[in-house]
Amino acid sequence: MRDAAGPVLEAGEVARAVIEAIREAHPSAEVVDRGAYLRVAVPGLCSFRREAVERRLGRPFKLPGDLELIMPSFQGRFRVSEEEAAWTLG
Repeated sequence: MRDAAGPVLEAGEVARAVIEAIREAHPSAEVVDRGAYLRVAVPGLCSFRREAVERRLGRPFKLPGDLELIMPSFQGRFRVSEEEAAWTLG
């Protein structure tokens, strides 16, 4: 996972929805379950779209605010808009 980017998420419903949205965009995503938190790693680029999370939650999901509430850390460079979150290496 050294050559991978992605978030560290506090375990819970929203984290599961974010991980499913990441896996939709990046089937090669690896998730390490550490109990209280989940580390997501994707080679090179890890990203998801807001609407993919909303489909899974069945309710609105606001970027960046709702993500920041459950993301204590991440690996890579992070960029976010109201529609998409992405982490890249470099």
